Amino acid sequence: MKAWYFAHESNKLQYGDGRWIKIGETHTVDCVPQCCKQGLHGSLKLIDALGYAKGPIVYRVDIKGKIDKEQDKICGQSRTYLYGGINIEKELHEFSRWCALQVIHLWNAPQVVKEYLKTGDESLRDDAWAATGAAAGDASWDAARAAARAAAWAAARAAARAAAWAAVRDAARAASGAAAGDASWDAAMDAAMDAARAATWASAWDAARAAVRDAVRDAARAASGDAAWAAAWDKQNRKFTQLINKAIRSRT
Repeated sequence: MKAWYFAHESNKLQYGDGRWIKIGETHTVDCVPQCCKQGLHGSLKLIDALGYAKGPIVYRVDIKGKIDKEQDKICGQSRTYLYGGINIEKELHEFSRWCALQVIHLWNAPQVVKEYLKTGDESLRDDAWAATGAAAGDASWDAARAAARAAAWAAARAAARAAAWAAVRDAARAASGAAAGDASWDAAMDAAMDAARAATWASAWDAARAAVRDAVRDAARAASGDAAWAAAWDKQNRKFTQLINKAIRSRT
């Protein structure tokens, strides 16, 4: 079963295994696969694989043997690394900016933020970060930024989720009435600013904020229905997959 997998920068398996990952290699495990517990994992959708990423090295893989499957991941007894093996931090920043631009209309974004998201001009990054933080009125982001580990893939993941939450706003209003709709609108605006902040962030997200975002996502999903959420998430996945496949073709 073809899937996507993100490896750590070391290109070694994690959790004490330590085997090297390389194109053409097949790793096997002697166990009955069980998602999140044992087996060799991957995700059918690239954007789902990003949610489990240990680093920014992306692989297209083939998972075989006995297979256990959940909504956003699978695991099996063998995993063959077909192609990829490239560091996609640059593409993840680009994807973050694209996601943020999908919801830029939901808030009064400062001009420097718009320019950075459109151009990716690194000379604008710090000013865009400061302007976004000021617009949100949240000084804790500066502390989080200074303390967080460098991991651009997490920022891309945050931006993609934020953009998807905002995309279900209108459906939530229609499904849940004015009160729920107003709450969803507020959540969408917060998500839009989070997307912009993630796109200007060169480091991993704050775990506490991630938990809050998950709660917002679940509320929006409950209000709008699974179909609207899935459509928004699929849009992000199509863009992300197109971007990464292009990078792989040009660099391998």
